[in-house]
Amino acid sequence: MEFLLKGIMSLTWQQLIMWGIGAGLIWLAIKKGFEPALLLPMGFGAILVNLPLSGAVTQLINGHEEIGIIDNLFNMGIANELFPLILFIGIGAMIDFGPLLTNPKMLLFGAAAQFGIFFTISLAALLGFSLKDAASIGIIGAADGPTSIFVANYFKSNYIGPITVAAYSYMSLVPIIQPAAIKLVTTKKERQIKMKYNPKSVSKTTKILFPIIVTVIAGLIAPTSVALIGFLMFGNLIRECGVLERLSSTAQNELANLVTLLLGITIASKMKAEFFVTSQTFMIIGLGLIAFIFDTIGGVLFAKFINLFAKDKINPMVGAAGISAFPMSARVIQKMGQKEDPQNFLLMHAVAANVSGQIGSVIAGGLVLFLIGGGM
Repeated sequence: MEFLLKGIMSLTWQQLIMWGIGAGLIWLAIKKGFEPALLLPMGFGAILVNLPLSGAVTQLINGHEEIGIIDNLFNMGIANELFPLILFIGIGAMIDFGPLLTNPKMLLFGAAAQFGIFFTISLAALLGFSLKDAASIGIIGAADGPTSIFVANYFKSNYIGPITVAAYSYMSLVPIIQPAAIKLVTTKKERQIKMKYNPKSVSKTTKILFPIIVTVIAGLIAPTSVALIGFLMFGNLIRECGVLERLSSTAQNELANLVTLLLGITIASKMKAEFFVTSQTFMIIGLGLIAFIFDTIGGVLFAKFINLFAKDKINPMVGAAGISAFPMSARVIQKMGQKEDPQNFLLMHAVAANVSGQIGSVIAGGLVLFLIGGGM
């Protein structure tokens, strides 16, 4: 009887809090439909690893270390960056760079909307986090979960659990956070600006060369980003080459879905109560929100700056789509534009900025690794 009650007697209030956090993530996934493929396994995993004496995580039992399956998966899939990089292949296969190649100037927004990353790195360092932890926290602003995991793991951050939860939670909350941030720095008149769209055909050769050229340029500018940008662009090359349709479909669907599920439940190994229920976790969640908001505002303000000199005005909301949350951010901008003026169609412009944000966030992550990690 004592053995049967051991688990109950070992339960801590911190573990109960983690059960609540896990249940909250599951509720967001099921009830609200926020990133269910990731938040649901992450929420269930948070409960799994916070059961007293859980066999899913590594435990010391009778003097012998019993390796838990979730810790095993972490070592095999995240500690060596395997899961995030494989996921990038699937993401790359999903992206159509056509709208961006039609309007290349949208690449500028993919750079401008990364401002929040570097602002938050500085703020986190001022709050006492080490520079490498601060860098890992700042990447949350990219709204790019795999890049956040890659950078945090590369720097061996002790906060990879909170960073991942914050990154994916804010990605799923794009429809709530971005409209509020955009309205803070725009007027109704600015949100009603219409943009001309002149679709141009993009040759197959251009679409094939684009991922190769981007990989080479990014590798020369930020060599540490080669793994990140390379796998993303390899996925896109599979899509555009025209001879690997089945592999492209598999990468977009089965591969991406399976890796996402494994990634979600595996990252829960870093959501153990003793490491997660801390003041630092709440600071990280707050800093992540700041990074996300400032990335959005940075893109909007950059568009407003361009409008000071441009003949054909840009709707500032399009600048906010320069974050990496593809395609959610583009859809949010389209919806906001239609709300202000039912005859305003911003989707293709927003998509162009959005896919440039995917490139921008990966290059930003690579620059952070190179500059702060010293190219280690």
